[in-house]
Amino acid sequence: MAGRPREFLIGASAGVVTSVVVALLVAMASGGPPAENLLTDVNEALGQAVVWLWHNLGYSIPAFLLLLLLFAVSLANLRRAIANGAAAETVRQADHLSDVWTSLFFGVGVIFTAIGMRGALVEALSDNASGGVQVLERMVDGGILLALSTTIVGGVGGYLMRAWKALSTGAQLARYYEREQNRDLAALRASVSGIERRLHPPQSGMGEG
Repeated sequence: MAGRPREFLIGASAGVVTSVVVALLVAMASGGPPAENLLTDVNEALGQAVVWLWHNLGYSIPAFLLLLLLFAVSLANLRRAIANGAAAETVRQADHLSDVWTSLFFGVGVIFTAIGMRGALVEALSDNASGGVQVLERMVDGGILLALSTTIVGGVGGYLMRAWKALSTGAQLARYYEREQNRDLAALRASVSGIERRLHPPQSGMGEG
């Protein structure tokens, strides 16, 4: 289970590369645009995608990316700690941090939703707009797109992070905690047995004589 996200990323990357190669071959076979024009179109498409992301997500983009990076690092540390049989405190800390970054990912979506809604309302009420269309335009310019987009990204991204953790470390983490619980129970039994031996020492010389 731990290698499935890595295998998925490798497969997805291979699929993207294969699709690009096939598109190039089809364009060349059909007498389409030369490679330079195709690369120009790709650059323009990437530029439009960046502009669209910034227009919809704004300053939430670096916050989302930072939390994704921290989550990936914590998840890698968690898998490494489980594989190496690290101390329970180390595993619990890595497990806790991965949950913290996921919760903060949800939180960023909620915070920027509130920021976008506030900006939209302030912009809509700043001037006396004569029609509903103008009010709607002011709300869009003021941040209604930011509010809606960050809500979607925060919710979907947060649930995907939980699913990623469950698929990559769920079974190993459950087995690790089960082993730790059994180890604690064994230590408790040994301690109780030692106490019982001290309270009731064996009477070895009672029947002699």
